Amino acid sequence: MRTPFTIRFLRSMPRAGWMALTLFALFAWVWVPVAHLALPSDHALYLSSYWITLLGKILCFMVVAVAMDLIWGYTGILSLGHGLFFALGGYAFGMYLMRQIGRDGNYGAEIPDFMVFLGWTELPWYWFGSSSFIWAVFLAMALPGAVAFVFGWFAFRSRIKGVYFSIITQALTFAAMLLFFRNETGFGGNDGFTDFRRILGYAITAPETRVVLFALSAGLLMLCLVLGRYLVTSRFGRVLAAIRDAESRVMFIGYNPLHYKLFIWTMSAMLCGLAGALYVPQVGIINPSEMSPANSIEIAVWVAVGGRGTLIGAVIGAGAVNLAKTWFTVALPDYWPFVLGFLFIAVTLFMPNGIVGVVRSIAIRLRRGNRDGRTMEDGRDGVGAGAPQAPVGQAAGIPAGGTGDATTVASSAASVSGGDEVSGAVGVHDTATVPRGPGRSNEADDPERNEATIVRAFADKATKGAGA
Repeated sequence: MRTPFTIRFLRSMPRAGWMALTLFALFAWVWVPVAHLALPSDHALYLSSYWITLLGKILCFMVVAVAMDLIWGYTGILSLGHGLFFALGGYAFGMYLMRQIGRDGNYGAEIPDFMVFLGWTELPWYWFGSSSFIWAVFLAMALPGAVAFVFGWFAFRSRIKGVYFSIITQALTFAAMLLFFRNETGFGGNDGFTDFRRILGYAITAPETRVVLFALSAGLLMLCLVLGRYLVTSRFGRVLAAIRDAESRVMFIGYNPLHYKLFIWTMSAMLCGLAGALYVPQVGIINPSEMSPANSIEIAVWVAVGGRGTLIGAVIGAGAVNLAKTWFTVALPDYWPFVLGFLFIAVTLFMPNGIVGVVRSIAIRLRRGNRDGRTMEDGRDGVGAGAPQAPVGQAAGIPAGGTGDATTVASSAASVSGGDEVSGAVGVHDTATVPRGPGRSNEADDPERNEATIVRAFADKATKGAGA
């Protein structure tokens, strides 16, 4: 009997993950509103509007990092164009915010001020429905999703991968940035959209509005973590990991990588669009500079620093890098680009699995050290000194005289590959194998590499065929 979806969804997240999400929800939905709205400004725990806006912005960046991790860390596709999807979502919601200004603009017209300045008398056709909040939210998801779907369909069908795919996505982002810089496109040119006044009738700079936007950003981040965790621990996630490690073998055993890559690519773009829609009302501006290729590269740096292939790593990397950027751009603004470049090189060479990878390595060494210490004590006490050791295959449950069927081998390989993982917060206890460091090839040249992932995918295919 098939396990109900609700049970599988809840079981996909470890207990430590649910506890971490609960604590984060209490912080974002209880403590932050109290600290900003209820406490006096001279209180030690008071949170100013500056910190509410800064933390809300970083939460949006964390959502983008999780979306990037799903496509790069778990599928092996390095995109240098996610800044485009983020900006498209921001522009889609920015159109709604511009319409909410109404006649309060400098020219007192129904259309935005930059259109009046350019001599326009009416809105372009693609601004249709921009006064509707529901349409704006839908457009913030649908527009990046549509662009990603069309681009991904042609790119993945053409078997474009690796550095070629990265360069094409960067070129796409740069072309879009140049297009949005032009005044005749109807998106504000260099200045973009700014001077927002209201959202759903409420003042956009009111303290209550800022807290609500912050809470929505936190809720979107938690939703992305839970959804991402379910996907990467499901059969779908195992296929993604197999595509990342050896796409040719996945095709050999009967899977079509196109549909899997296209789905996760489009979903990642839609998550970026939602993050952009929440980012714009909090910072108060959106312009073509958000589509800069440097911003897309910075998104990849967030994931690399935190640890790709782990959801919590993307969150940690985005938070750490952006907090450092906030300090450097104030204290030493001229040195931040050099710090960012050095950070990416250092992570690539010395921390290929990021911060989470370092923590994992330390935890595994501590566990092995404790285990070896207990074994030495048992040996001195004469306990188990001469006990025979079973072969590795038999210890994993594989018969000594043969290989068994695909399902038996897959379950045994899964138990072997998953037995030494480190449990922890959200995304740390992932079933997908930890990828190699940034900049290295995603295609497995070593025939013995990540065999368990491929065998598990084959077992899923065999089990699905047997059930049919």
